[in-house]
Amino acid sequence: MKLNVFTTAILVLLTLISCNSEPSLQKYFVQNTENKNFIALDISPTILNVEKSKLTAAQTEALNSFDKMNILAFKANATNQAQFETERTKVKAILKDPKYQKLMSFGSGKDGASISYVGTDENIEEFVIFANRKENGFAVVRVLGKNMNPNNIMTLMSVLKESKIDMEQLKPLQQLVNKK
Repeated sequence: MKLNVFTTAILVLLTLISCNSEPSLQKYFVQNTENKNFIALDISPTILNVEKSKLTAAQTEALNSFDKMNILAFKANATNQAQFETERTKVKAILKDPKYQKLMSFGSGKDGASISYVGTDENIEEFVIFANRKENGFAVVRVLGKNMNPNNIMTLMSVLKESKIDMEQLKPLQQLVNKK
């Protein structure tokens, strides 16, 4: 009997220790997906709508390194400015974690954007774009992939220019962009 209680206590303790309670973007996305002030989108590589037979080897490699994009956007309005500030502060705090290596940022404190990544220079797992504007809200974009590197990202940008983007997948974002 004592052995069963002891074993159960050890298992519970190990479970509690193994649970990571630190905030992460993934947890933040999950927590806010159903919130009425947010728009959440998962976008697959099919949005690019490219003819794969016309891609170069480098373009194919870049496209294959891209898995999906997660977008979470907060719609700011006159009645939710306090929540906007709270949520924006939460995202900024998460992005201060050393695992998010900042590539660049631009704009002022109230309006601006930043680009960060997770991984190493030659094996980027995730790019994170955070843009905010007090009048409209903010958006966090997670570009997820395997073995992404800066060359793949630049090549992917060239594929983007040639693609016929499926705007239907982006429709939910129109209400944020077109907001008056």
